[in-house]
Amino acid sequence: MAIFIALLRAVNVGGTGTLAMTDLKSLCEGLGFTDVRTYIQSGNVVFGCVWTEAHVKAALETNLLTRMEKHIDVLVRSATEMAAVLDRNPFPSAQGNKVSVLFFDHAPKKAVFDAITIPNSEEIRLAGREVYVHYPKGMGQSKLKLSSLGISTARNINTVAKLVAMTKC
Repeated sequence: MAIFIALLRAVNVGGTGTLAMTDLKSLCEGLGFTDVRTYIQSGNVVFGCVWTEAHVKAALETNLLTRMEKHIDVLVRSATEMAAVLDRNPFPSAQGNKVSVLFFDHAPKKAVFDAITIPNSEEIRLAGREVYVHYPKGMGQSKLKLSSLGISTARNINTVAKLVAMTKC
């Protein structure tokens, strides 16, 4: 049985897409996932499952559509992949709350990534299906636009570290 982490996009952010984590846990248990645990109110869930990543994603998105009555994007990583995301952090000396990881289903196109304009002191790195961003002045101050890369969800490196730790329990 594999351990997966599912990251829900735009859940419990600014009053849109409100979903209690107890409801998310129940939904996952109803799908047959085991040892289901959530982390903070932003759509992070760790669980065991025999399915493939693609099957997990499809099942969660289908069931969330029924529950939420709108499409919720779900980005899925195995425990091993998430540990690698943490290990690849290109900004290890930066404060964890100032480094975000954007998770994509597929690696963003390098040409699109290379065309991004960086307006201030942010730094960005592409690594597989993730983009790392260092926001030295904090994310709230940034004018950096990354929507051209496609649909993603971001977590700061502290959250990534916590999710990795949860896979080892």
